[in-house]
Amino acid sequence: MKAFVDTNVLVYAHDRAAGWKRDRARELLEELWNRSSGVLSTQVLQEFYVNVRRKARPPLPTDEARALVADYLAWDPVVSDGTAVLDAIDVGERHQLSFWDALIVVAATRGGASIIYSEDFSHRQKLGPVQVLNPFAEVVS
Repeated sequence: MKAFVDTNVLVYAHDRAAGWKRDRARELLEELWNRSSGVLSTQVLQEFYVNVRRKARPPLPTDEARALVADYLAWDPVVSDGTAVLDAIDVGERHQLSFWDALIVVAATRGGASIIYSEDFSHRQKLGPVQVLNPFAEVVS
C-alpha cells in the first residue's frame, strides 16, 4: 500500500526542535523507506526545502537540505504538470479544498497512494480514492 507524505511530516522529521512529532515522523518515514511505499511530489520537495531552511530550528544548512532532497528523489516524485493543475482545480471545487491541498490530492492519486499522511486535512477524511491520516492525531491503524 503506497502512502503520500505531505510537507509537514517531512519537515518534522528533520526539525530538531519538533519533539515527539519529530520522533513520530521519523518512525513513519523509516517504515515507508523499508516498505518502499512512500510517495512524494515535486511540490512537497520544494516546500520541504524552503521550510527546513527557514522554519526548522536550527535551520538546516543548504548542503544538508539539498542532500535530503536528493535522497527523497529516490521516491520518484510525482511531477505537477499542466493537467495536474487543471485536475487540482476540479478536486478543490469538489471537496472544498484550497488549490494547494487539492494539488496534493491529485499527486497522491497519480502516485498510486491510498493514504495521505498530513496534518493539514481532517483526520480520516476521504478524498476520492485516498484517505487522509494525521500521524500526530492518534495511533494510526
